[in-house]
Amino acid sequence: MNISDFKSGIWQQQYQYKSFMPEPINHTWLIDDEQLSYQLSIANIKLGELNAWSMLIPDIDFFIKMHVRKEATTSSRIEGTQTNIEEALQKAENINPEMRDDWLEVNNYVEAMNLSMTNLDKLPLSNRMIKQAHAQLLEGVRGKHKMPGEFRKSQNWIGGASINDARFVPPHQQVVPDLMSDLEKFLHNPDLFVPDLVKIAIAHYQFETIHPFLDGNGRIGRLLITLFLVSKGILIKPTLYLSDFFERNKSLYYDNLTRVRTNNDLRQWLLFFFEGVRQTAENSIDTFKNIITLRSQIEQQKIVTLGKKTKTAQQLLNQLYGRPIIDSTDVANILEVNPSTALRMIDDFIKLGILDEMTGFKRNRIFIFSEYVNLFK
Repeated sequence: MNISDFKSGIWQQQYQYKSFMPEPINHTWLIDDEQLSYQLSIANIKLGELNAWSMLIPDIDFFIKMHVRKEATTSSRIEGTQTNIEEALQKAENINPEMRDDWLEVNNYVEAMNLSMTNLDKLPLSNRMIKQAHAQLLEGVRGKHKMPGEFRKSQNWIGGASINDARFVPPHQQVVPDLMSDLEKFLHNPDLFVPDLVKIAIAHYQFETIHPFLDGNGRIGRLLITLFLVSKGILIKPTLYLSDFFERNKSLYYDNLTRVRTNNDLRQWLLFFFEGVRQTAENSIDTFKNIITLRSQIEQQKIVTLGKKTKTAQQLLNQLYGRPIIDSTDVANILEVNPSTALRMIDDFIKLGILDEMTGFKRNRIFIFSEYVNLFK
């Protein structure tokens, strides 16, 4: 099917309302548009550059932890949570009780991503994996009673106080398993010669249109993008997260998804998606460049001044790249030293301008690697 000939689906009459039945997507897709082809090529080039950077940086997994935290914070913020990245990096006991539910939702997203990345080592990207991620996402949070890890068995809707004034009503629950099966086959069909970025852009649209869960569809749908790129080997590491682009262009994100359903305009959605990949890849590359610069400055101009403490200080610094908010107990455990030695090392890092105290307290103090955290804002 040519992209320009795409028909999104039909409205089906249900009892007292109509739901949208999307067309299956597991078939050939042809791009007959020069602008689409050009923007796709630019996005692919930027992805390749990002992938190269991720292979050049030593200890990349430390930095990936921060990317995942930023993604979890941003993707959850699209859905209404208020946790910022500084809060997301802290322990639960340090979070204001009134904000702990939001913090837990962000933390669950991190765990869902980590679980999925572990599963990719032994399982293909599948509905089974998506369900496992969803179960983790809703564990112990506000959506815990909304069938975690299971496709919905009742009708849901988007926007509006009830289904009668809803902005969009996804397909009836009875067709969800078949539609999700079609989506899964589309992702893995070896007979479809569809560019991978086109494939995941279409799959993301279809997932959000099916809305297979009672809660968490937006977050799981955005997580699906990164998992697909890693599963296909396009990215060696999970370094591309589109939630920041979608959050900054939230109205356009929703408008473009809606326009596919109402106007059969898949072209505009693809252009938006490719632009998101391009911008996000460029921003991630810039972040990696800034990390390298910061790391070099700290190691060559600050850590070396500590003399015989340099080796221990380097050990702590490496851990800070994956865990940039800590307390003295954390430092003692990382370095396997007593509390007084840990406090002296923290004081050294404060004097060097590496750590800042962020509570203003004299006891139970918490410290932040501010320069580094700011790179992810």
